[in-house]
Amino acid sequence: MMRAWENRPDTVVVDEPLYAAYLARTGIDHPGREEVLAAQPTDLDEAVTELHARLPDGVSVHYAKHMAHHVDIGSDVEWTTAFRNVLLIRDPAEVVASYVRSREACEPEDIGLLQQQWLLEQWDDAGLDVPVVDSGDFLRDPETHLRWFCDWLEIPFYASMLSWPAGPRDSDGVWAPYWYDAVLASTGFEPHRPRVVELSPHDAAVAEACRPAYDALRERSLRLV
Repeated sequence: MMRAWENRPDTVVVDEPLYAAYLARTGIDHPGREEVLAAQPTDLDEAVTELHARLPDGVSVHYAKHMAHHVDIGSDVEWTTAFRNVLLIRDPAEVVASYVRSREACEPEDIGLLQQQWLLEQWDDAGLDVPVVDSGDFLRDPETHLRWFCDWLEIPFYASMLSWPAGPRDSDGVWAPYWYDAVLASTGFEPHRPRVVELSPHDAAVAEACRPAYDALRERSLRLV
């Protein structure tokens, strides 16, 4: 999704701007931890302030890719209401399988679904319109979904959002070598394929602990296909 938005002529992309603040706050060990801490603000307020930076000339759209687990449940998320928010969800077994390819340890709070459910509750209470899209549905028809999002945002759709050259981008976080193998190799959205994942008993339990949150979010997801 980040590649699609960056391939627009009017858009600047920011990759996981709260990552260093999350690592500093939690002390959690991630691949490339020290590189991330050195590359971004470790203070959450400073990181959020940077999200309001003036856009470059010729740019009218600011796209920030966040990971929901970078936000603590129960924290003050009033700052998020200044933005148009979208939740992208994925079956928890698939999320866990992807996560443990780069980091051995995994707990329910590491994969973001619990935080996504909580964030949606906060936005509901604030009366905000926040679409939820399931990655499986999106991959069945990326163009229909991207056109819907552009209409919702009242911006033009560009066919360039559907394909892009392989390789790294200057906007990629310094963590890209640890997490982005598939992204770096991609040239577009791969067709949706149901996945059969094999998880350890612990990782399977993590996925199942997050499944009620996923199911609740799934009930709210766009049904465009």
